[in-house]
Amino acid sequence: MVINELTSAIIGAAIRVHRVLGPGLLESAYRACLAYELRKLELDVVEEHPIPVVYEDVKLECGFRADLLVSKTVIVECKAKEKLHPVDKAQVASHLRLTELQVGLLINFHELVLKDGIQRIVNNYRPVE
Repeated sequence: MVINELTSAIIGAAIRVHRVLGPGLLESAYRACLAYELRKLELDVVEEHPIPVVYEDVKLECGFRADLLVSKTVIVECKAKEKLHPVDKAQVASHLRLTELQVGLLINFHELVLKDGIQRIVNNYRPVE
């Protein structure tokens, strides 16, 4: 599955979760339900994926975690807050840099219309031709 198909599948699963649960729950509930939906699609999903910081020969386990890592390709950060802040986007961008992955999705389930709460973040993205 190419990366655009994968992100489309993730967004579709997030919309299904949001249609059933609506806004107002905790981030952890959305994360668990989204992981469940993605596994139903037979996608590999790791919840709370640890992200170490590597500086030269030093590897720091600082407690950074991606909410979901899907198919070892896309990082998904789930939020449930009134408004996304620049630091939320920076968090996903940092996770992408540290893992050397190209694409992340920042999904705010607190929105009334979920598409208003989805941001795609890229790190040196190179489309497949």
